Amino acid sequence: MTNNIQIDFETIEWDDIYAAARLSRFCPNGSAAEYHAMIQLNNTHLKAERQFHNIETAIGRLKNSLGENVSCVFKRYFVSDAVNQKDLLCRKNSNAAISIVEQAPLNGSKVSVWVYFVQDCRVYEDSETCVMERPAYKHLYNTQLQTPMTDEKAETRLIFENYVNSLARYNCTLKDNCIRTWIYVQGVDIHYAGMVNERRSFFKGEGLTSETHFIASTGIEGRYTDPKSLVLMDAYGIEGIKPAQVKYLQAATHLNHTCEYGVTFERATSVDYGDRRHVFISGTASINNKGEIMYPSDILKQTERTFENVKVLLKQAETQMSNIVQMIIYLRDIADYAVVAEYLAATDYATAPHVLVLAPVCRPGWLVEVECIAVKAVENAELERF
Repeated sequence: MTNNIQIDFETIEWDDIYAAARLSRFCPNGSAAEYHAMIQLNNTHLKAERQFHNIETAIGRLKNSLGENVSCVFKRYFVSDAVNQKDLLCRKNSNAAISIVEQAPLNGSKVSVWVYFVQDCRVYEDSETCVMERPAYKHLYNTQLQTPMTDEKAETRLIFENYVNSLARYNCTLKDNCIRTWIYVQGVDIHYAGMVNERRSFFKGEGLTSETHFIASTGIEGRYTDPKSLVLMDAYGIEGIKPAQVKYLQAATHLNHTCEYGVTFERATSVDYGDRRHVFISGTASINNKGEIMYPSDILKQTERTFENVKVLLKQAETQMSNIVQMIIYLRDIADYAVVAEYLAATDYATAPHVLVLAPVCRPGWLVEVECIAVKAVENAELERF
């Protein structure tokens, strides 16, 4: 059963710090509210120190505006020069999970941030895991997983081994409890294949195959603050989730199964609770159901096809574009920014929190990739609430 709770969107501007936030609010009656925000700067002439200071100021103001019982759970900083900017970001002032990736914001600023807030929860650090605890579930965030070895295969294996060990501390497994990963590869055109092959081998050992399922994921260009790291991973898992609550979305009319071209991730994953449905759309590009790139060299057509694929995946989860609460658009070529920004501004979903960043996709022919999260109110008395 579903109800008609809508998602509210708002743009908040702070002229004194040259910052603006696109905010989504999902506030079901009698249960915890969720908020996603994309905060960006609109003055690109400020010094780096001032830009990072203003971003932190905006995060603090936004949190205060949401109320005392709202906690910051997750922050991902998109930065233009991770190696030189790392000292501006390493002053942690909360228990929130922090992710830092070099994917330059395409509005010309040095930093943008995606922030996730949840009402009535407990957020704490437990070793390398950030835990967001609600009555029935523990939401597990492991960020900045990396092992600098200048060997993408060895790094990938060790990252997953360490992550599996972290999950085991909560009696969780990669197969049953990991919902989403983000894997960033430095030099994606060169090192992506090695990461993919090692991930496929590791997954097989964990029971993740084409006969079972994989994990929603984005695999894309991104650099860490340590230039020796070729692979960087963030991951999200849930303690207390049951297999029946999780569904894997294919959209076979528009997309083929990823294993057909040797890549082991799910196109999208939905998770049901007693009061809501979360849908995690993996990195999605201009592809057809034969695995072929659609509209080579045409950024506008590729963008249109990419969003068409996203819509079909959402539809399979009985959601739509108006349910999107967060969106990241990755571009291979900075020269395509104006075209994609203009296209997006003309859509009905432009009000959703989103950011455009510079990040080549795993195939050179793909000019654009999109990932997003959608939320829908549902009522299922047989499941625990979020």
